[in-house]
Order: sequence, then structure tokens, then C-alpha cells
Amino acid sequence: MDILLLILGGCLMLLGLIGSFLPILPGPLTGWLGLLVLHLTNAIPMNWTFLGITLGVALLIWVLDYIIPAMGTKKFGGSKSGAIGTTIGLIIGLFSPIPLGFIIGAFVGAFIGEMVFDSTDTKRALKASFGSFLGFLFSTTVKFIISMVFLVFFISKVYDNWSLLIG
Repeated sequence: MDILLLILGGCLMLLGLIGSFLPILPGPLTGWLGLLVLHLTNAIPMNWTFLGITLGVALLIWVLDYIIPAMGTKKFGGSKSGAIGTTIGLIIGLFSPIPLGFIIGAFVGAFIGEMVFDSTDTKRALKASFGSFLGFLFSTTVKFIISMVFLVFFISKVYDNWSLLIG
């Protein structure tokens, strides 16, 4: 049973890394679920303090994920349309054959969203889409770093308890 939980936890950790780029999947929260599943094994003792702190961090990042891109958009004079455009562009960019299409898609989506909001001011739309894009990049970077830290914790716990897990 421990091996099954270990595999499930590992899959959740990988989904957490992928989720740090996808707006559909909350990366750090998914990675935290991997840590929780790992602690449900018989080999690794339940550490409520560790799980509580990492859950707090994951929830904080989840909330900030909604605030940071909006702050970037507002700072550069953007609108809600630009923020929505960023998300739509990101999703479309994920499925495009262009390398790093999600980044290009996020920027183009923000620009189109701003142009829909106000088609008369291209300069403002470009500036606002840049702000939305920067907010998205910063938020994604923070989510990825936290997801990587959770993965290092996961690997460390598995390494420290490997003989108990396979025994």
C-alpha cells in the first residue's frame, strides 16, 4: 500500500509542477496533496506541523496567484478585460505548436483584451498588456519555485525513509 501511495504522491507532485504553469490546476496546492499522501504511508510519520506550514504556504500562494497578475495589470493601467485576455491567451498558447506559446499567448491575449476594452488607445493597451504579462510571469515563477521546494521536500522524505517504504 505504501508503494501505491508513494506513486500517487509522486504523480501529484508532478501535477503540481505542471499546475504552476496552467491556470486550471493549482500547482502548489496539488503538490501539497502529494506531500499529504506521502505522509499517509505507514513508513513516513505524520508531521502535522510540517503539513500545516506547507499548507499555509500553498494557500497563500493560491490567493496571491489571483492578486499578483491583477496588481501588474492595474499598475500599468490595465483593465479586467486585459486580465481575462491574459488567461484566455495563455490557454490558447498552451495548445499552439509554437515553443513557449503560453507566454506569447498570455501577452497577445492581454493586448487583445485591452483593445476590446478600449480600441482607441493602442499605446495604453500595449502598456497594460505588458503589465498583465509581467504579473503573470511573476506569479508563475513564484508558483513554480514553491512547487519545486515541495518536490525537494517530497524527495527528501522518500530518500530518508526509503528502506521503510520498500521494506
